[in-house]
Amino acid sequence: MAGYDVVVVGGGHAGLEAAWAAAALGVRVALVTVNPDRIGMMPCNPAVGGPGKSQLVAEVVALGGLMGRAADAAAIHTRVLNRSKGPAVQSLRVQVDRDLYALKAQEILAERPVEVLRGEVAALWVEGGRLLGVRTVDGRTLPAKAVVVAGGTFLSGVVWYGRKSRPAGRQGEPPARFLSQSLKAVGHTLRRFKTGTPPRIRADSVDFGRLEVVPPEVPPGSFTGNPGPYATRLPTWQTRTTEETHRLILENLHLSPLYAGDIQGIGPRYCPSIEDKVVRFADKESHLLFVEPDGLSTTEVYLQGFSSSLPPSSRRPWCGAFLGLSGR
Repeated sequence: MAGYDVVVVGGGHAGLEAAWAAAALGVRVALVTVNPDRIGMMPCNPAVGGPGKSQLVAEVVALGGLMGRAADAAAIHTRVLNRSKGPAVQSLRVQVDRDLYALKAQEILAERPVEVLRGEVAALWVEGGRLLGVRTVDGRTLPAKAVVVAGGTFLSGVVWYGRKSRPAGRQGEPPARFLSQSLKAVGHTLRRFKTGTPPRIRADSVDFGRLEVVPPEVPPGSFTGNPGPYATRLPTWQTRTTEETHRLILENLHLSPLYAGDIQGIGPRYCPSIEDKVVRFADKESHLLFVEPDGLSTTEVYLQGFSSSLPPSSRRPWCGAFLGLSGR
């Protein structure tokens, strides 16, 4: 039966790099994803690099990966962080246009003979203890000598809005419904990690005149030495939480699923939720927040530093407690 040398499951950052690297070896590669139009779509803040991550991107570039190329091509704001400190802690952070990044990633991937297949992988195809490929939800079998699973947060994904939850993958997309059980069935131990994402804010609701402007650097930084045409196009902004913000959060902690005991999760060490910041660092009067554009023509901005599991509120949006009210 004809098949593939490598089947990659998933088209996010990891899946793209796996398919790109495998194709460089001259083998037959398939990338399977539910929606090929969403390959390379960034689910959280559309930024690449920053503390602890720009070095990783540089290593990917050095190894011939595509992330740095896509980030440079889609950059709309670049800045070297910690420039006043030593070179060991300096890091390039590239804000990108979310949609343009996905487009550029797909264009770069198309430079190599990767066959993109639409479908949801339901199970690893294993017989007699030997991996033979994957099976899809619609009944296809895809023979393969090797399978790379890059399912990310889609694997049995659940999202929480306050104390309500529903199965979901990336924003607006369904989860991978079956693959986790298949991984368990062949002997893998699975662990769940908690990620959080800040709210997106309507740009026309923000009084940018009261925020501190963070202009892009000129000349722009880049991962590949080839910054894109929009790298100095847009600024970002800074603001801070206020006493009112902290009061609202403390009064509503019972609506947070983590504090209410609905969920337990291992979260990222480097970006605690706004609830954790207010509770754990009670001596701080305010916390720094970054207001960042999602793209060149976006109607939304991203509130970096305000990761939260608090629910939406039609009565009083959380962000109204500080956006446009505190510039420094």
